[in-house]
Amino acid sequence: MTSEAAAEPAAQGLAAGLRQRHLAMLAMGGVIGSGLFVSSGVGIKLAGPGIVLSFVLAGTLAMLVMRMMAEMAAAIPASGSFSVHAERAFGPWAGFAIGWLYWAALVVVLAVEATAAAIIVNSWLPGIPQWVLVLIFMAVLTAINFTAVSRFGELEFWLALIKVVAVVAFLVLGVLAFLGVLPGTSFVGTDNLLGHGGLLPNGWQGVGTGLLAVVFTFGGLEVVTIAAAESDDPAHAVGRAVRNAVVRISVFYVGSMLVIVSLLPWTSVQAGQSPFAAVLERIGIPATGQIMNVVILFALLSTLNTNMYGAARMVYSLAQRGHAPRALTKVDRSGVPVFAVAASVLFGFVAVALNALWPDTVFQYLLNAVGSVLLIVWILVACTQLRVRRQLERTAPESLTVRMWGFPYLTWVTLVAMVAILAVMLGDHDARIQLISSGILVAVLVVAGIWWQRARRKADQTV
Repeated sequence: MTSEAAAEPAAQGLAAGLRQRHLAMLAMGGVIGSGLFVSSGVGIKLAGPGIVLSFVLAGTLAMLVMRMMAEMAAAIPASGSFSVHAERAFGPWAGFAIGWLYWAALVVVLAVEATAAAIIVNSWLPGIPQWVLVLIFMAVLTAINFTAVSRFGELEFWLALIKVVAVVAFLVLGVLAFLGVLPGTSFVGTDNLLGHGGLLPNGWQGVGTGLLAVVFTFGGLEVVTIAAAESDDPAHAVGRAVRNAVVRISVFYVGSMLVIVSLLPWTSVQAGQSPFAAVLERIGIPATGQIMNVVILFALLSTLNTNMYGAARMVYSLAQRGHAPRALTKVDRSGVPVFAVAASVLFGFVAVALNALWPDTVFQYLLNAVGSVLLIVWILVACTQLRVRRQLERTAPESLTVRMWGFPYLTWVTLVAMVAILAVMLGDHDARIQLISSGILVAVLVVAGIWWQRARRKADQTV
């Protein structure tokens, strides 16, 4: 088992060009995006200072799921990651369904990210049409993904580093402003934390609704388990990257929220506007809006680059296992799955066109369909880990170099918590629409996977 798993990336034809620092920054940069910089304002409006607890709960959930992924990826490194593991646990239909589900989510999100990045640059350069900027971003990052994986890793390292440095700088400035060290500031104390309805102005229900708003901002961590298959030492690299990244990201997220609700009255935060920009303005940093636009632009380009990579590797793995056209398994001399990259980016361009032509109809349906995919994927990961762990304990215990904490109890607790979140989502109108749409997509893919599995079985029997 161990030697077979270790040899898998080479056998697949993918190049082992990602280093430990690439994986570490990929794990951190993958989730530090516009969800943190902008969408966190929605959570603050719902929970007030309680948003800190919402992020603690969401970060804990993400950390546990990533530990499950790391355990399986270290034991069985594969470009299809959790799709390969689900297939091992439940059969080809499961690998088919979760793989295509994740791929669909990534290529639809490509359109959102490319469009959002174009809107920012268009505000600076109004003479350039927005569609031209989208085309430029997609073309440049596509070209990067067509080159050796080491170049992708290097670009993502620097893009993610910009985001990490921005968050660290924000935390340092925020702490200094809180202490009254910066010019024009005075010690804040607990006025904003306690003076506008207390720590939990909307009660624990506010913390719960805040959790619903922010849990999806942790999406992107799973890409590191996909990338591990193209590292020099997958078994050790993925465990170390996930272990370090989850802790640091949790500190960044929780720390950022604590700074924001300490320096600003939570009632002053506006949904849709960056609370980070509001804090910088409160401190007296000039041109705060443009500073945050630059940071958000790099965040979007980083996530766009990562999602292109993740989508290409997932569909490549599906093709390797007979769940997609065999042509998508072709790799060039650098070990890049060129047709898989092209297929993923092509649909990304289609999604961009749909976003431009029918943003409130066709594209909105696509967004709804993939809106709850992250949570569904995480639930499937937990179910898979329960089964794969038992298999590995019987057949190859030496491959378990990374182990899930408190197995199986913490896995079950995590699984129950995620199902509970889905149940709560059914009580919210907008979330319910997303959940139902995502549920329909999952049902279609499961049925397609079962049909595909039976069709292949019959074909094998005929031969």
